[in-house]
Amino acid sequence: MQRHSFRSAGLTALAAAAVLTVTVSAQNPVTERMVQCSLVWAGHEDAIEKFLAEGKIEKMEAVPIGITKPMRATLEAGGPAARFTWKPLTPGYSKGYMESYKAEIAAYELDRMLDLHMVPPIVERTISGRTGAAILWIENAKGWSIKSPPQGPEPNWSLQLTRMKMFDQLIANIDRNQGNLIYDDDWHLFLIDHSRAFIDKKDLKGLAALGRVDRQLWMKMQALTLDQLNQGLGEWVGDKEKKALLLRRDKMAEQIKQMVAKRGESVFYD
Repeated sequence: MQRHSFRSAGLTALAAAAVLTVTVSAQNPVTERMVQCSLVWAGHEDAIEKFLAEGKIEKMEAVPIGITKPMRATLEAGGPAARFTWKPLTPGYSKGYMESYKAEIAAYELDRMLDLHMVPPIVERTISGRTGAAILWIENAKGWSIKSPPQGPEPNWSLQLTRMKMFDQLIANIDRNQGNLIYDDDWHLFLIDHSRAFIDKKDLKGLAALGRVDRQLWMKMQALTLDQLNQGLGEWVGDKEKKALLLRRDKMAEQIKQMVAKRGESVFYD
């Protein structure tokens, strides 16, 4: 898998299997519940990628969710990953949409380039003659409830939602919905299912509008060059689609400029 040279070297390793103990008060004797952090890959990406690509598969099973009907693999015990979702989506149109397993990998690679840590590790893997994306299964995560949407601690929860919208605009993710948003006990928001992203769409129509902007993330997005995209996403995203990404970035700049003109610097999270 092609690598890029400008990833941050100072990634903080958030515990490989982080488990925090929270004391819950009650009228009777104090009890304890385990709060589990699912963000286990930060600082361990290379080891997890290698295991996803090469680890022995003990079992494959259908996943009864999602429109792409993925499979789930259980890996041999003792490695840095327990399970992965496997999506062998051959690049092409399906039900009116361009879909590709390569877009899944590209989303993870761009997430790393931007230091987001919201898309789990994803690699290319061939199983029984079919090539697809092996996506780290995020353990102990919760699905998004449409009737009762989660509300994490502020301002970090809204900041994560803002980052999601910025990321989706940049990659032209036309398929963001509650079914591909998950979170953990520590209120980390995770982004999955990007097989319909990285298309040659040149505008932001149909993509969720920004309410605020993460200044640091926007600076990283502004700094992206075609050469960097070629280096980081070259084998997963076509030339036309990479140029379209930069055109959408220009549209984002126009949008943000208008927001600042109306509301001032308060539009930014610093």
